[in-house]
Amino acid sequence: MSWHLGRLCGFDLETTGVDVEQDRIVTACVVQCGGNAPVQSATWLADPGIDIPEGAAKVHGITTEHARAEGRPAAEVVEQVVTALVQVANHGIPIVAMNAAYDLTLLEREAERHGVTGLFASAVPLVVDPRVLDKRVDQYRRGGRKLEDLCRTYGVRLDGAHSADADAIAACRVAWRIARQHPEIGKASLDELHEAQVGWAREQAEGLAAHFRNTPGKESWADGVRTEWPLIPAPRAGGDA
Repeated sequence: MSWHLGRLCGFDLETTGVDVEQDRIVTACVVQCGGNAPVQSATWLADPGIDIPEGAAKVHGITTEHARAEGRPAAEVVEQVVTALVQVANHGIPIVAMNAAYDLTLLEREAERHGVTGLFASAVPLVVDPRVLDKRVDQYRRGGRKLEDLCRTYGVRLDGAHSADADAIAACRVAWRIARQHPEIGKASLDELHEAQVGWAREQAEGLAAHFRNTPGKESWADGVRTEWPLIPAPRAGGDA
C-alpha cells in the first residue's frame, strides 16, 4: 500500500522565534490521521521560560502572560512531545512536518536543554516534508512556499493558520495531495522517500544560497542557509556546526 494511504503523523510547533539554537517551544501538536482510522490529536501549551517576543505572539496568538498562566513546564512538554513522536516512529508511521528541519531541530535542542533523551536518539523517524516535496515536483512555480501557499495550491482547507494543531493536520493533507498527484512520490517506499528528501533538501538549500550570493544586498544571507535535513547538527563547542 502506498505510504500516503496509511497512517500519517502531523507534527508542528509554534515558538518564540526562528532561531533553533536560542528559541523555545510555545505550543506543539502531534496528530495521527488517515489510514481509515479516527483522528487522534494531542496538543500542548508550554511556559517556555523566557519572554515571548511581541512579533511571535502576533503570529500564534500566545503572549508571555498567557503562557505563564496556563502553560505547563517546558521540560514536561518536551518529554511528552518526544515520547509521542517516538511511539509513532517505532510503529513505522511517517512524521509529516512542514519545514521539518526547523521543528525537529528545535525540539532536539529543547530536549538537550531539559535533559530529555531526544527523538533521534530514541528512534529512527521517517520524515515527510511537504515543503521539500513541493519544491521538488513544482520547482519553478512563482509565489510563496509557506504552508498557507501550499494549501491554496493543492486545494487544502486551512482553518486557524499558525496554530500548531491546524498546521499539523494541514501539512498531512498537503503531503497526501502531492503524493496523489505525483506517483513518483506516492509510490516510493518511506525509506526511499526519506533518503531522497535528504538530497532534495540539500540541493534546494544550495540553490537558495546561490540566489542570495547573486542578489545585491543579500549576499551575507547565504552564510545562514543550512543544507542539512531533517536535523541540523548541534554546533560544536567553540566552533560552528
